[in-house]
Amino acid sequence: MTLLEIIVLAIVQGLTEFLPISSSAHLILPSQILGWQDQGLAFDVAVHVGTLIAVVQYFRREVSTMAVAWTGSVLKKQHNQDSKLAWWIILGTIPAGLFGLLGKDFIETYLRSGYVIATTTIVFGLLLWFADRIAKQQVTEYQLGWKTVLIIGLAQAMALIPGTSRSGVTMTAGLFLGMTRQAAARFSFLLSIPLIFLAGSYLTFKLAASGEAVDWFSMTVGAVLAYFSALICITFFLKVIERMGMMPFVIYRLCLGVALFVVLS
Repeated sequence: MTLLEIIVLAIVQGLTEFLPISSSAHLILPSQILGWQDQGLAFDVAVHVGTLIAVVQYFRREVSTMAVAWTGSVLKKQHNQDSKLAWWIILGTIPAGLFGLLGKDFIETYLRSGYVIATTTIVFGLLLWFADRIAKQQVTEYQLGWKTVLIIGLAQAMALIPGTSRSGVTMTAGLFLGMTRQAAARFSFLLSIPLIFLAGSYLTFKLAASGEAVDWFSMTVGAVLAYFSALICITFFLKVIERMGMMPFVIYRLCLGVALFVVLS
């Protein structure tokens, strides 16, 4: 990979991991338009590490509080809203983990086409618009029940389909369930932590088993850029979401989906 490819792909991954606009839709454009090669397992591991550190750092107080509360709920049977939220994040991660194990080969074989990504980018963009329009915006992440968490978890599992956007579909589900924009975004970001960790661990295992040569310079630059772009993205998104709503991201998704169809045709 050239330095330009490393910079562009790392920043794109860091931004699109958390914005509701689909990382896979963005990563296909450089390969289609510029003919760039696949970035490889080592680079994938690096950007996952960068985005994971960013989201954990941003929510470090919440993560620390939940970890202590969850431990207390297990060892001392002491439950509060933070231990409950920790359990909800675990529950919400299970569907995506199961779908990933059972459906990975099918998705890799049949659903990684540019046309699938272009279609899901548009369809799930429209669903995000509709959810934002009808949302009651009354429920916080601490008011969720196991049924609503399971629905959001199942929505997150759908993000295994390229072009769907993990953050986008979980926020869409949260809005449909009456969550506020801030709460839907926060829960989506917290829900990403175990999933990014699992994905990064899986990729690390594949990398170790593959014997692929590791370009430490590319990995370091990729991880650092993914970290900073992800941290800026989370900070920006949570600050402006109430004022902006989801419409700018919906419009962007529609334009991106159309652009993909044009490029691929």
